Amino acid sequence: MMDAFRKYLKTEDETEPVQPDWGINVLNVGHDVHPGGKPYPDAAHPNGYYFEWTKGRQLSEYQLVYIASGSGVFEAEKIGTVEVQPGTLFFLYPGVWHRFKPNIKTGWTEYWVGFKGSYANHLMKQDCFNPERPLIHMGFNAEFINIFIQLIDTIKFGGLGSNQLGACLTIQLLGLVYASVLLKAQSNSRKLQVINNIKYSIHENLNSAISPELLAAKHNVSYAWFRKAFKEITGQSPGQYQLALKLQKACRMLTETDLSVAEVAYQNGFESEHYFSRLFKSKMQLSPSKYRNEFYKLQNNG
Repeated sequence: MMDAFRKYLKTEDETEPVQPDWGINVLNVGHDVHPGGKPYPDAAHPNGYYFEWTKGRQLSEYQLVYIASGSGVFEAEKIGTVEVQPGTLFFLYPGVWHRFKPNIKTGWTEYWVGFKGSYANHLMKQDCFNPERPLIHMGFNAEFINIFIQLIDTIKFGGLGSNQLGACLTIQLLGLVYASVLLKAQSNSRKLQVINNIKYSIHENLNSAISPELLAAKHNVSYAWFRKAFKEITGQSPGQYQLALKLQKACRMLTETDLSVAEVAYQNGFESEHYFSRLFKSKMQLSPSKYRNEFYKLQNNG
């Protein structure tokens, strides 16, 4: 476990430090462990950084805050209160009001870096960095944490070129976040494509008894992954989705054709007329025959 550390290269009461313009200037960096029950934030933060929960604060810089363990809440302009879980990072934007704190029971472990500069402005205008979506779930990322530790050590011990190296390490952190967002977007895109392909297969095989397990195998994904992803995207399990489509088709066949109930059941892949009728009544509140009769009554009265 690293020792707690924080260093502010410029506070609200000080002028901007004289240093070459690397495009990103690191203004502060830190790591701290806040145990449950401890007041937050630590009163040792300088003016402009310490805040009271009831008031929140605004900064004149960007900050990247990473919660390595523990949990808490985050709130900022244009978003409500959001729960913060381990592995979550959030960005603080210049002039944007915000507040955050760890759960009183769990506390949390945080890393942060404050920065500004012309290249920082350019990077923070990329699509994945948005004040209206300031939270990103990174999870545990060893490379990300190692770079944070290098950054802290660089600023802690100073030395020749420390400002330039700190800027480079901050850029690496932002690059890892950007890459993480892109990979997640690609994963979600692939997930949507696979589920849409399987939905198409369900429509194509509606009159058969093809199982969700077989559908998953045909699309080279595990059934566990398929079931979870399908419900996430459609709000229904694969079996529920398939059954709903079959019952919709059965309703049309009962009202648009003269096929018997047994034939409707068979053409929709149900194992028996009795099983079909039982499912139909449980979903539609009427038996298939009653549903057909009620439809004809409405047609005649109309």
